[in-house]
Amino acid sequence: MSDDFADWIGRSITRDDVVTPRLLAEYRAAMAPWLFEQDAPGICPPGLHWGLAPAMPGYDETGPDGAEAKGLFLPPIPLSRRMWAGGSIETLQPIPIGQSVKRTSRIADIKFRQGSAGRLYVVSVSHEIASGDALLVRERQDLVFREGAPKSVAGSGDPRPAPGSGWAIEPSPLLLFRFSAFTFNGHRIHYDVNYAAEEGYPGLVVHGPMQAALMLNRISQALGHVPERFDYRCVAPLFSGNTFEVAHDQSALTTRIIRHDGVTTAEGQAHVRGT
Repeated sequence: MSDDFADWIGRSITRDDVVTPRLLAEYRAAMAPWLFEQDAPGICPPGLHWGLAPAMPGYDETGPDGAEAKGLFLPPIPLSRRMWAGGSIETLQPIPIGQSVKRTSRIADIKFRQGSAGRLYVVSVSHEIASGDALLVRERQDLVFREGAPKSVAGSGDPRPAPGSGWAIEPSPLLLFRFSAFTFNGHRIHYDVNYAAEEGYPGLVVHGPMQAALMLNRISQALGHVPERFDYRCVAPLFSGNTFEVAHDQSALTTRIIRHDGVTTAEGQAHVRGT
């Protein structure tokens, strides 16, 4: 495939939103009790930015997978499967309730790779969320578009931590549906079990950003504050049906999601001043 879609790099879109009490209530209803609630009144827990100014395509602007059709903002890559590969979150200022915000999204990079499982593209999208002249959150999201069967469920096979060292979470269909609703994510692999089976998955797929939000809140709770930067990557799929764990190391700087079989599905690294 010769098309590198380089002419799509730099394309941007800006959307407006308001940090309403209802949006915060939706985030808490979906994710409590796994949120880091800061002492300062009127400040949102980390990860709420994923619900701000999301893409809201009409029915005629979605693909067969339920997500926004390619060729609108994202390039028209002719590979059917899309996955969340990872990203980086810089928290520059806390997000206050009641503020009007602008979210500016830009296609930062597009890379083509020929892997053992077939062709794939990695599309990096940068987001900046600002309130007036104040930049609140800067984020990079890495999205993968690929062909062929789903990524292997084998993962890295790291040993599980000792019982009680992390949050034990059951990824129920209700939890996945609520996170999809909070982020206006129409990708059917997260809530349509029949579609997920057609795609070759053994269950509903847990969102990459949900795993990132859980790790970020776990690290923030351990540190006592939200880290200046949090990098993460998804390394194996995570499915509904079995409890998983959100654990962190003793330094409270690294964290990971551990599947019921001991496989690490996502891992994150917090960066604070001096690291």
